[in-house]
Amino acid sequence: MTRGYNTEEIREKLIAALSHSKTGLTGMEIAEKLRVNRVTMAKYLQVFAAESLIKQKNIGSVNLWFIEKGVDQLNFPADLFQVKNRYLEYVLSAANSEANNLIRNSLHSGANPSKLVNEVIVSAIDSVENSYKNGKIGKSEKNFLDEIISSSLYLIRLSEKETNSKKNVVILSTDYQTSLLAQAASSAFQTEKWHVSLLGDMSSAIDVLFDIDLQRFLNKVWPKREGIMIVVIFSSTEGATKFFSQAVDANKEKFGKNLYLALCSKITKKTKMAADFISSDIEELLQWSQTVFESSQDQ
Repeated sequence: MTRGYNTEEIREKLIAALSHSKTGLTGMEIAEKLRVNRVTMAKYLQVFAAESLIKQKNIGSVNLWFIEKGVDQLNFPADLFQVKNRYLEYVLSAANSEANNLIRNSLHSGANPSKLVNEVIVSAIDSVENSYKNGKIGKSEKNFLDEIISSSLYLIRLSEKETNSKKNVVILSTDYQTSLLAQAASSAFQTEKWHVSLLGDMSSAIDVLFDIDLQRFLNKVWPKREGIMIVVIFSSTEGATKFFSQAVDANKEKFGKNLYLALCSKITKKTKMAADFISSDIEELLQWSQTVFESSQDQ
């Protein structure tokens, strides 16, 4: 953008101006209110429209700009609880556009991406799952709502591009039930600059040769063995958890002490599992992973 203008400041002032206008504003009116050159303001408006922050409507011969639904001024961390409640409301009412606009607006407003995942989106995943278990929604509706949440996670992953080659994680789910949580963990790790390999639902990979398949994959995504590698397994069944855990254990001798296994399942609390970390909490998983990484750097 043109020098002399701060994009975040322009965005904040634009949201304020359009939020107070029920009838919309023309590009010229916006430029005057924000005291920005008209040509430059036109470029900003196109960028913000592409981000789904604003939209344009043609009313007669006049082009007017309006704020998108779900977009307003937010201040973090104070507004995190408000965003959490609004996001869940949008998801449960199948308001896809509003839910994604809220996540976009939160990111633009300076929200911590990891907090958005752990406190807003994971909470929505749990609420949808509980509604399904309690018979309030059917399987078709649950899948539809899960897709809305998945698109929000994609937006968060898009916002983070830099990664640390020494922070490596492979994330897989052993069943469909935990695949969305695996996606959430993937987004959360990526916001913390981890190099993430998300494998998704690996239930079809259960066979006697999986440990060899995993070995080949680890060689491909972690060829130089820099830093550490954590394999995270999300599972809702004990049998699948044991199978994939044993495959990781079989590779520990080949890859050395910097290969770790983390299990995210409520099942594992009731049974004895050989893992470096066991918890169903994604935030705890992130904290533990960062601690392991920092300890490895001190060695």
